[in-house]
Amino acid sequence: MANPVVVFETTMGNIEAEIYLDRVPLTASNFIDLAQTGFYNGMHFHRVIPGFMNQFGCPHSKDPNSRRSGTGGPADGQFKNLKTGAMEPRFSGGNIKDECISRDTNAPGSLSMANCGSPNTGGSQFFMNVADNRNLDWFSPGESKHPVFGKITKGYDICEAISKVPTRDDNPRTPIMMKSVTMKM
Repeated sequence: MANPVVVFETTMGNIEAEIYLDRVPLTASNFIDLAQTGFYNGMHFHRVIPGFMNQFGCPHSKDPNSRRSGTGGPADGQFKNLKTGAMEPRFSGGNIKDECISRDTNAPGSLSMANCGSPNTGGSQFFMNVADNRNLDWFSPGESKHPVFGKITKGYDICEAISKVPTRDDNPRTPIMMKSVTMKM
């Protein structure tokens, strides 16, 4: 069975990505659940850095000028692991357990879980890599550990363009909205 595909419809164009349900089922199932419930729709990219990445997924970013952007996540609760059928928890502000099992690297075009710099603090926020960021791999030396859960398959040029917009404190001066996030299962 093929992995699911997600379509990110942004105000700058569409991006498609494969979601690695076969490799990181907990992380992928969390993302798919949030996408299918409309959680991401209407949010804005809150952190874009040329030559690094575009970060997205904070519920406070529905207001593109919110000072709280980058600090939020989904509600605590649970979601279904689409590979195992088990119910998985979201805890302590919507966080999920780190899933450090696949050795996919933070290469250009990969989707990776954002976190607070501590274990098990990822929830809804993720980033689109626009550089070779292997230093962020969970299996690399150092403190920063960010599991990869997908790869852009179409629209990488849009992703790169987003990373190069004028910013103020890494926040796009002209807001870039995620109109919708739609799964193709």
